[in-house]
Amino acid sequence: MSQVGAPRGRTCSRTIRSVALLTSGVLALPVLAACSSDGDERSKAPAAAQDVGPAARDRIADGGTLRWAVDTVPTTLNTFQADADAATSRIAGAVLPSLFTLDKTGRPQRNPDYLESAKIIEREPKQVVLYKLNQQAVWSDGRELGAADFVAQWRALSGKDSAYWTARNAGYERIQKIERGANDLEVRVTFNKPYADWRALFSPLYPKDVMGAPNSFNDGARAKLKATAGPFQLKEMDRADREITLVRNPRWWGARPKLDTIVLSAVPRDKRAAALAAGTLDLAEIDSPVAERITQARHNKGGGAGPQTGAGPASGARGPGAETTAASATPSSAEENGSDEEKAEAARESREKKTRALAKYAKEQRGLGGYVVRKSLEPAFTQLALNGETGPLADERVRRAVARALDRKKLAEAVLKPLGLPANPPGSHLALAGQHAYADSSDALGDQNTREAQALLADAGWTPGGAVKKDDGTKAGSEADADKKKDKEKDKEKGGNGSETSGTDKKKEDRQEDKKEDKKEEKGDKEADVKDSESGSASDSDSASDEGAYIVGDNKPGRGAPLSETGSRVIAPAAVGQARWLDDADVNAQDRQPGGMAGAYAPGGTAAPAADSASPSTTSSASASPSTSASPLPGPLGKDGKPLTLRFVLPSGPGSEQLRTVGQKIARMLDRIGIRTEITKVADADYFKDHVASGDYDLALYSWPATAYPATDGRPIYAKPVPASDGSLLVEQNYTRVGTDHINQLFDQAASELDEKAARDLLRRADARIWAAAGSIPLYQRPQLVAAKPAVANAGAFAFAAPRYEDIGFKDPAKSGPEQPQKSAGAKETAGATQSPEASPKESADESADDSGNESAGESDEQ
Repeated sequence: MSQVGAPRGRTCSRTIRSVALLTSGVLALPVLAACSSDGDERSKAPAAAQDVGPAARDRIADGGTLRWAVDTVPTTLNTFQADADAATSRIAGAVLPSLFTLDKTGRPQRNPDYLESAKIIEREPKQVVLYKLNQQAVWSDGRELGAADFVAQWRALSGKDSAYWTARNAGYERIQKIERGANDLEVRVTFNKPYADWRALFSPLYPKDVMGAPNSFNDGARAKLKATAGPFQLKEMDRADREITLVRNPRWWGARPKLDTIVLSAVPRDKRAAALAAGTLDLAEIDSPVAERITQARHNKGGGAGPQTGAGPASGARGPGAETTAASATPSSAEENGSDEEKAEAARESREKKTRALAKYAKEQRGLGGYVVRKSLEPAFTQLALNGETGPLADERVRRAVARALDRKKLAEAVLKPLGLPANPPGSHLALAGQHAYADSSDALGDQNTREAQALLADAGWTPGGAVKKDDGTKAGSEADADKKKDKEKDKEKGGNGSETSGTDKKKEDRQEDKKEDKKEEKGDKEADVKDSESGSASDSDSASDEGAYIVGDNKPGRGAPLSETGSRVIAPAAVGQARWLDDADVNAQDRQPGGMAGAYAPGGTAAPAADSASPSTTSSASASPSTSASPLPGPLGKDGKPLTLRFVLPSGPGSEQLRTVGQKIARMLDRIGIRTEITKVADADYFKDHVASGDYDLALYSWPATAYPATDGRPIYAKPVPASDGSLLVEQNYTRVGTDHINQLFDQAASELDEKAARDLLRRADARIWAAAGSIPLYQRPQLVAAKPAVANAGAFAFAAPRYEDIGFKDPAKSGPEQPQKSAGAKETAGATQSPEASPKESADESADDSGNESAGESDEQ
């Protein structure tokens, strides 16, 4: 993660929530309750189980080196600094104390390796928490963990000393004092105000040598850690070879780590297929095209060649030359012996290049056949963000209309169903299914309903004829004829551009695309091909891959919508408009205040696609469900002579096929209610800094990770920003610029409520308010796909749970039998190239053969 500038606001250093990897006297207010009668029941089990190749410790071999892929070599080992990333967190989890870790349902659990107990012992007049430390817990230099370490970390993160360059300090500012208890193993923490999320503190815990002074905090833990206290310790961080080496900690008092060494190798996502094929990795998070290749490779390895297309690879594998046919693969006599020798030579070179690519691909496929895909749902969700600062979306009715136009179930199915994963859209902004705080509050906004969406827009003054400007006078004679001639010439110029089509052809193409899409949707086909407006010929399947990390949409303006002047210019933001709020009887007056600006921190954990030229948006219509259908409008809506057009700003680059599909579907759904979208594709490096964080967008797609502490981590994302003394705004992470005073109050109450049930109720009420404000719309929980050598045990798609590094290893062939397939809870396995190997009996047989007869003996040791 890295912090970026905020040209139109200021960040507030309270708490920063990342993204893979992608972040906290009561007024009597009307209650907008969470509308879910079965929320508690649905929260008991995650939507999909973790998939880690579980094995008991006695069935794992002692020793070995695990080669585990990470995105980058971290620039710092201090997780509390702004440039910490997912690799920083992975290292910290293996080498530093975490007093509480997350279980399979995303709930924090006491870590017995460090704590004998931790509980609130006093509530009045002050909250006091007493930590009793494990008497065996020591730093690698031999010193015991103790109160001095707690005090140093509190002082560094309290926010009182600006010399410490901290990225987050939520919770630490509530501590009044820390002192030694009855003995050296007891630590008493007294809070100056109640803090419900106290379990989030001191994880990870750094030694006092790091936290004790600003210089050591700022620079002392960036490249090395002098003292650690985990099952592993840092041996080396080699930036040249892009590797971090962790070795067993000889002073570790817990269960002896099964592995001798863990090597974290920095391998970019687009290079992982090659690295896996070469056998240089044992474990790597992957995207669905690579998962598809692995599944196809294992299928071919097992004897099933699968359908072939000419000389290309198996059709499901999408390799080079997959489009090759027998006719195109055979050189014609004109190509070989024609009079034009240059063309013949070019044709031969092209064939040779294709042959080499096919040979390389086939070799990689043989290597990929040695892996399995472990899959679950990542503890993160993708949302559609609506910028409510200015323009049409400053009106809550327009935001609600956008939300009511979306078929979230269909969008989730397009991403997750081809992977055989549950496709239930999240019903909460603050928790995911399986977490204790989860409850479906989406009824506060309502389900997809085209007719309701159109009514909301009409109430806001957006009408079919509203975009027509009334001229004060008319041109006559030759002047009018000259204008018509100029218009025709402009149309011809556009038609000659390779990235655009003429107005007539474009309308015809859009109508044909609409009819084709409607027919396919009527048949229940969720994989309709969508034209890519940049190439004019390339198409993306609705079930295309999710190789990218951000969600990207593709282009297609609404019927009759004018194209922009060029195919590469950045479209200007929507016009500024006065916020108009829905006058709902159950929404308090203070909730009808415009939300402020926010956000200058880019979520981490997912790599943005590479740069590409921006292009104008285009949309096509989408069918609504019969119960909520309404006739599509004849054209885009408008008001006061201006069309209702929203800028959909998205990152560009390779590996965004599935993301383009999601954006394309959203554009068609919005076109159905008369909203035109203009998609602007920007370089990944500019996406958050120059667009989302600065407010230069109307619609955007990005992900937020789930958290076990929503009162703390949710507040900066959804609370209404507040003015600073210099007139600017404190802009934490509310990139939508939508918030209310009541939401702020509910978060503050929940953070101070020590009764867990009452705190959950407050959070569910806050979530209902967030849904009603319609600033962000959760779409789907992200898939988590991990390539693993079949022998790797207790590692893979961890879902909510934190890894137990000491239990990770390689299955011992002498102690195990065949491993049983493990399926995700609630997932319906589907046939096809992207089916999980573990879901297939054939694949399970392959895995057991690769494992030399290894068998899982159940879950790894629980804490």
